[in-house]
Amino acid sequence: MSKYLAILRIRFSNSLQYRAAAIAGMVTQFAWGFMEILAFSAFYKVNPDAFPMGFSQTVSYIWMQQAFLALFMMWFFENEIFASIANGSIAYELARPIDLYNRWFCQSAANRLARAALRCMPILIVAFIVPEPFRMSLPPNIGQFLLFLLSAALSLGVVVSFSMLIYISTFYTLSPVGVRFIAAALSDFLAGATIPLPFFPEQLRTIAQWLPFASMQNMPLRVYSGNITGSDAVRGILLQIAWLVILVIIGKLLMKSALKKVIVQGG
Repeated sequence: MSKYLAILRIRFSNSLQYRAAAIAGMVTQFAWGFMEILAFSAFYKVNPDAFPMGFSQTVSYIWMQQAFLALFMMWFFENEIFASIANGSIAYELARPIDLYNRWFCQSAANRLARAALRCMPILIVAFIVPEPFRMSLPPNIGQFLLFLLSAALSLGVVVSFSMLIYISTFYTLSPVGVRFIAAALSDFLAGATIPLPFFPEQLRTIAQWLPFASMQNMPLRVYSGNITGSDAVRGILLQIAWLVILVIIGKLLMKSALKKVIVQGG
């Protein structure tokens, strides 16, 4: 376990060095967040009672989404992992006395955590000081906030474990481009990155809420905003745990199968 914690710490420290990229990302996220809130505001002004989430809940959902985008975004992948599979440098990884799945999992989680740490505070500060009705609200109570923290941690695990499936698929396809684009577009939409799941048509929402994508950013953001509370929040967190276990087991089995057949050419 200590070696995986070391990987997590080293990767986290390395990723903290990219401050210029973090500043550029924050500017983009501020602009995108304001545009989303203004777009939703126009719809709410027409008929505020026609929506499944209150406007303040939607505002909090969007600000938290932008503040912790690095934790949840499904279009962010480790190019280093893809390159190691494609160019054969994975041979060095296989020679090390460490489980490859666990190493990649820690690496991906650490990079996401570092990116979120660099960007979240400035965005949250602005979100709490902008004038009403565009100001972000605190959770209804401390219990709700603790559920949010637990759900956010599980969400990160589900996101990384799903990303691991995309990395492993490269052993079979060699080029990750097609699978990567399809997975990113599909998962972002069904995870509530484009619009929150409560805004989906009922039949699509019923299906989407049982898929692993709903256990990504959908759960922690709705828990924080107060859209999911009490027993519903607990059931959602239990579903997150179930999907995390399922995805990790599938990933480890696929990794084991892929490594039995991997061929590294060159010398």
